[in-house]
Amino acid sequence: MTVRIRLTLLYCGLFAVCGAILVAITYGLVATNLPQSTSKGTVPADFVESCERASADSDPALLSKCKAAYQEGVMTGANTQREAILDRLLWYSLGTLAVVTLLAVVAGWLVAGRVLRPVHRITEAARNASEENLSARLALPGPRDELRELADTFDDMLGRLEASFDSRRRFIANAGHELRTPLTVMRAAVDVVLAKPEPTPAELVGMGRDVRTAVGQAQSLIDALLTLARTDQGGFGQEPVDLATVTEDAIDAGAAESGAARLHAALAPAPTGGDPILLERLAANLIDNALRYNVPDGDVWVSTGVDDTHVVLTVANTGPPIAAGDAGGLFEPFRRLQERTGDGGFGLGLAIVASIAAAHGGSATAGARPGGGLTVIVRLPAQR
Repeated sequence: MTVRIRLTLLYCGLFAVCGAILVAITYGLVATNLPQSTSKGTVPADFVESCERASADSDPALLSKCKAAYQEGVMTGANTQREAILDRLLWYSLGTLAVVTLLAVVAGWLVAGRVLRPVHRITEAARNASEENLSARLALPGPRDELRELADTFDDMLGRLEASFDSRRRFIANAGHELRTPLTVMRAAVDVVLAKPEPTPAELVGMGRDVRTAVGQAQSLIDALLTLARTDQGGFGQEPVDLATVTEDAIDAGAAESGAARLHAALAPAPTGGDPILLERLAANLIDNALRYNVPDGDVWVSTGVDDTHVVLTVANTGPPIAAGDAGGLFEPFRRLQERTGDGGFGLGLAIVASIAAAHGGSATAGARPGGGLTVIVRLPAQR
């Protein structure tokens, strides 16, 4: 049976049970207030005179029998009338209950259909939803009841799916574009040399260097994509890690490339748990990002510590001004600000940072510094 039929039967069953209880209570109250006649009562005087006139000799025994017959008749008539009233009440009540129950079946069917109408809308929306069409929303009106909450939850789910699919499509398109660039460079370098009848050794060596540089860029991009895939899937080992130690290693590795930027480190113990290689990659990406997108003679501040139940890694730098609304979007894959194009990066550094932080149960946030530059704060669960 469908849900509508079951709801209809449930409504009618509850109505019939309540109606039967009401009939029983009514019958009991009427029967209680309509008592059965058990007393003989007083014989009217006019009936006694009629009996005396009918009896010529005024026999006392005959007169007593006449009175007794009258009283018995009165009692029998009263009880018969009581039973007739109760029988009629019972049959009329049961008949009315049967008719109203049939009407309740029709009303229950209509009410169940109206109650299930939002469910049909949700079902239709789920049936029509696909990867290519997730823009439809129910926007169910009415009071905020269970069905309204279900419809709102379904709308939120469609919104999240739409955002996820859009992000995936953008990611695939951007990844294809980024991978196409080094391949185009390699093909152009090879075509230019092969187009010459007799390329010189210097031209061949130059072609090899160009191809090697393009291969290195492609390899770096593929490594970054593999890191993103690894962190998104999870499944890495968990072991005690001091975030200050891996950050110090990342600083030592990036010091040689710091150029004119000045590194300021304040590394307090920050015990956490996770994959030390991924956490060092997180710190290295933040420091590389702070060094790469800086101004001449700029500064980079790196600090670690413990805040309540989390360890905190903060990396800030001087740099070009960034709009406050653009800072959070830098965690999206292949997202670059307009002035950050052509810098040799792929726009995956902060995306990898956010992915590693989320995989370790933490979070990464970014904010623009008032004087220019960016402040990135990573919070991870602390391990006591």
